[in-house]
Amino acid sequence: MKVKMFKLVSILMVFVLAACGNNGIPDAKNWPVADFSYTNQEGKPFSLKDLEGKIWVADFIFTNCEDVCLPMTYNMEKLQQMVKDEGIENIEFVSFSVDPNVDTPEVLKEFGEYFKVDFSNWNFLTGYEQTHIEEFAMDSFKTIVKKPTNQDQVIHGTDFYLVNQDGKIMKYYTGLNEIPYEEIINDMKALQ
Repeated sequence: MKVKMFKLVSILMVFVLAACGNNGIPDAKNWPVADFSYTNQEGKPFSLKDLEGKIWVADFIFTNCEDVCLPMTYNMEKLQQMVKDEGIENIEFVSFSVDPNVDTPEVLKEFGEYFKVDFSNWNFLTGYEQTHIEEFAMDSFKTIVKKPTNQDQVIHGTDFYLVNQDGKIMKYYTGLNEIPYEEIINDMKALQ
């Protein structure tokens, strides 16, 4: 009887663990991020290969944004600080510009400096065509990016995306209001 019970419990545990997706993240999306090679705020190449083996958090912003990007960047910087305070290592932060014609590396660096971000593990990316970032955002992150003709504001999502060491999006969270910081931190730990 004990052997049968042990087998039953073992089988149930396998199903429970399998349902958690990747490394204990419930309902993991497992969306692969398409390969990319862009330019960071230092004017240096930065690609998906630079993120291999690392957990990272991504968002979509632009420096000329009149509403959501300032609080989003503030919230991401707070998350970056929390990660440091928790002693979690091997975490990267990536902000993709949704307005690459305006957001040169120099402009992005100044934007990051305004928020006092730590550039050692946060890259602001540009160096692609507007149509490319619109397609990349939709194909990999399942989010809209659209710059209406003859306008300086860009329509884009406001989520933070947690990506695992294999370049797969595990989960996304609001990056604008009521950020679930503790949940994000716990999910990062679950991926390690």
